[in-house]
Amino acid sequence: MALETPRQQWNSSRYAENARFVSDLGEPVLDLLNPQPGERILDLGCGDGALTEKIIAKGADVIGVDASADMITAAKRRDIDARVVDAYQLNFEAEFDAVFSNAALHWMKRDPDVVIQGVRRALKPEGRFVAEMGGHGNVAVITIALCATLENYGVENSAAVIPWYFPSSEEHRQRLERAGFNVEYIELIPRPTPLPTGMRGWLETFAIPFTSSVPENKCAAFLDDVTEILRPALCDASGQWTADYVRLRFLARLASD
Repeated sequence: MALETPRQQWNSSRYAENARFVSDLGEPVLDLLNPQPGERILDLGCGDGALTEKIIAKGADVIGVDASADMITAAKRRDIDARVVDAYQLNFEAEFDAVFSNAALHWMKRDPDVVIQGVRRALKPEGRFVAEMGGHGNVAVITIALCATLENYGVENSAAVIPWYFPSSEEHRQRLERAGFNVEYIELIPRPTPLPTGMRGWLETFAIPFTSSVPENKCAAFLDDVTEILRPALCDASGQWTADYVRLRFLARLASD
């Protein structure tokens, strides 16, 4: 997915192995988008194109953009018009009926308002912005364990390493409204999520900014320590791991001039 920090490096094969649930659980936001035949849609943070493909199957004309060249290569293998684009530098002008995003906006922590304004510019009058992202409280237990373990490894101000922006519904509503959107729907949705390859697979995929903060020869031990801290809270008696996900889903429409 589109990313904010260069320290988070995406590998499409690792993502497909450890995080396919992200696109598999994207059907509700795809339903909210309700793509129509002939519509022109931008998929912001398209990743490897698994959901982009489903939008195209509805008859829409879709461009997928992502900051990760490896993810875009994977998306192109699906015959998607996919492009490496920085979400802070969207250069589309009144081109799309809708902008769609799944599990990407929370990586754009540096300046979410710049991203929203780029989306606004990309939309035609009365175009819609439909997205799902991490919301307030998302992976809170995992984040606490990561930060606490970083401090045990001598990293000061571990909170500064956190790469995610997980807003409340009211905070994000205000950002959208300031940019000129009418928010038709926004909701925080608790969604405990089973992890198919366990906590270690999740950490190896999503926690690279944290592991990058410790010496390379200590990364394995760091991940082991985080995993064991989390085991009592997120792993059941049968060994099934569940992440403490909270999603923020919204539909906003560009206000008429």
